[in-house]
Amino acid sequence: MTSDHDLDLSRIDPDRVPRHIGLILDGNGRWANRRGLPRTAGHLAGEEALFDTIEGGLALGVEWMTAFTFSTENWDRSGEEVEFLMWFNEDLLTRRRDELHAQGIRMAFSGAFEDPRVPERNRRHMAEAADLTADNTAMTVVFAFNYGSRHELVRAARLLAEDAVAGRIDPDQIDEESMEARFWLPDMPDVDLVIRSSGEHRLSNFLLWQSAYAEFSFPGILWPDFDRHALVEAVVDYQQRERRFGGAVDAVDDREGEPTS
Repeated sequence: MTSDHDLDLSRIDPDRVPRHIGLILDGNGRWANRRGLPRTAGHLAGEEALFDTIEGGLALGVEWMTAFTFSTENWDRSGEEVEFLMWFNEDLLTRRRDELHAQGIRMAFSGAFEDPRVPERNRRHMAEAADLTADNTAMTVVFAFNYGSRHELVRAARLLAEDAVAGRIDPDQIDEESMEARFWLPDMPDVDLVIRSSGEHRLSNFLLWQSAYAEFSFPGILWPDFDRHALVEAVVDYQQRERRFGGAVDAVDDREGEPTS
């Protein structure tokens, strides 16, 4: 990994750093295939890229990062790759937990952990990491594991329906806040910037609700080639955009001198 001293932060406005960045770690398998390596080698290289990016986020002052580490659709991959990813996520927790804890990072997890296909040892290690780092405040890093946004939304709707039937909530009082309170991580803020590597241009069922007004960055590199420097470039680009959140914002077009919306 490179040093924070190697990062050029001179172009960064510290007051406009995205609070929450979502990371779709795409391209590990293609990275390995292009080098004649097994797909598992791409996941190992992708781990280094992820933790270098996390350290870059710390240097920038990002408060939250959510990494899409295993989706509800990834079970359709080969049995060999799924087995590796289960072991890999468990091993990552045991090897990296203390490192993140020492940096003051809170580790949190979002996903369908009650799924019987998720090994009990993975659930145990996630709970231990969350408990160990619960009071850390430097940054929250969320590992979205066995995560699917539609699953999260359906689950929240089901919980709301159960509460309404039981009389614990008036259906007329159901709003966005009551929905969010039933998400896997109710304290998760909206995503400001989603970064998807490898040049693909889709969310793939990742934080659909939380990304309603997110900006998007699609660097045309495979995830193992992403690092803290690429993160800085994505944030520089983000800070050049005018975020409108659905409202009209008058801006002056320098070419014509007329307001645009």
